[in-house]
Amino acid sequence: MAESIHPFDLLQQLAARCRRQAIGLPAQDVVSETWSGVGFRVAGQPMVAAMGEVSEILHEPRYTALPRVKSWVRGVANVRGRLLPIIDLSRFFGSTVSIPRKQRRVLVLDRDGLFVGLLIDELLGMQHFPVSSFSTELPSIEEGFRPFVVGAYVQESASLVFNFRALARDQAFLDVAI
Repeated sequence: MAESIHPFDLLQQLAARCRRQAIGLPAQDVVSETWSGVGFRVAGQPMVAAMGEVSEILHEPRYTALPRVKSWVRGVANVRGRLLPIIDLSRFFGSTVSIPRKQRRVLVLDRDGLFVGLLIDELLGMQHFPVSSFSTELPSIEEGFRPFVVGAYVQESASLVFNFRALARDQAFLDVAI
């Protein structure tokens, strides 16, 4: 009579045979931590904002101009039943560059009681940077940007990290009346 093998022993033998014949797994690549943000251009300067700061991105909506406001306040738009103030960020920083309407976008900020649309020159899309490429030392930038920039991700070129919260606290930004 043939000797019977217990099923558990049979499974152990099968596992041992598989391990002997298995090809080694490839070495795991070193994974670097990345930071993601929304890339955009304002007054010719490439910038990036944290994903959590931008609620929505829109094409430039139709808006109604407001009387007796500063030139960088474009007007107010009706976005799904809410009145959205439209602020031209390039004009706020003193740029007079005229960008085609088709290219411009509106970054909607909706947090901490602030609901505003910031008109930017160009949307660069989602950007990913290695965390190690962040620097708090700013490259040469226009003085007007400095209070609103917390650092830069430096790779082939520098992308300034824009801080919308600092903009929302800025008295010059909040004072829109002439």
